[in-house]
Amino acid sequence: MSAWSPSLYVKFEDERTRPAADLLAHVPLDSARRVVDMGCGPGNSTELLAARFPDATVTGIDSSPEMLAAAAKRLPTLAFEQADLTTWMPAEPVDLLYANAVFQWVPDHLAVLVRLMGALVPGGVLAVQMPDNLDEPSHRAMHAAAEAGPWAEKIRAAGIGRERLPAVEAYYDALKPHAARVDLWHTLYQHPLAGVPAIVAWLKSTGLRPYLAPLSEAEEPAFLADYARRLEEHYRPRVDGTVLLRFPRLFIVAVRA
Repeated sequence: MSAWSPSLYVKFEDERTRPAADLLAHVPLDSARRVVDMGCGPGNSTELLAARFPDATVTGIDSSPEMLAAAAKRLPTLAFEQADLTTWMPAEPVDLLYANAVFQWVPDHLAVLVRLMGALVPGGVLAVQMPDNLDEPSHRAMHAAAEAGPWAEKIRAAGIGRERLPAVEAYYDALKPHAARVDLWHTLYQHPLAGVPAIVAWLKSTGLRPYLAPLSEAEEPAFLADYARRLEEHYRPRVDGTVLLRFPRLFIVAVRA
């Protein structure tokens, strides 16, 4: 898969940071000594954590060197480490393990979340937010464009992105034996964007990456043009010319017993 692009990711920083702030607002901790931002990206969510817990040791981890470099430049006083969340565990117990929009990319992430509950101090919090939007037109159009073009076999052979999230009940049943409390909820965001080209730009840094990775430089513009044409069928301009990108997200806050 192609490298993550910090500049493209932060192009929509306000929209991407809003769910991060909403997740943090539901973390039931007055203070913390050790906080880890799992999948910190370019540091926008890490910045929120550092502001909320100014006396804590805040560490950001990510698998992307490009994202880590951007985060370190943004927050030079904090520590950032490269790690794979499928196997990573903190060296010592943590008060808050926080993850904004990363575990949807982690295979068998439900088992990983259960394992991470064991890395919390008693009363510590696991706070996770994940997009739950594979049934939205923005993502159905990706699959349709992939299947319709001359690149279909190439994309199929490479695998196309993330798996559907488990049922909410599965998260509860897996985490509750390790938790004093598990809160789960969905929030449906409606992001006003400057037309279909803005939707394409937003998703090029996230959901479209697995589809674009196997394509040649010559194929990518044709794929994106087909994708944009399909989006036009679903995203009509509103009264001010913007389109509304509907974006459901799943939130999980588990407090260790």
